[in-house]
Amino acid sequence: MELDEVIAAMTPEVYQRLATAVETGKWADGVALTPEQKENSLQLVMLWQARHNDEPMHMSVGKGGEMVMKSKKQLKEEFGIEDDVTPIRLQ
Repeated sequence: MELDEVIAAMTPEVYQRLATAVETGKWADGVALTPEQKENSLQLVMLWQARHNDEPMHMSVGKGGEMVMKSKKQLKEEFGIEDDVTPIRLQ
């Protein structure tokens, strides 16, 4: 099977399972990924994101294959953090 066919056949559920496995280093049943499995799974996750990720998060791959890095201001807006909040410094 060609790589394009593999990515086209991946459902969002399969993508999420692979993404979670890459993030945690374990399959859903708790078995650790081998280095080769982690490398291959990460590549599949990134390829899937490059084709389907319409709303990329910070440090992920957006549709079209570009790495998305959001500014501090954009992240604050996404998380509802206001700029006029006074930081409290503990001594």
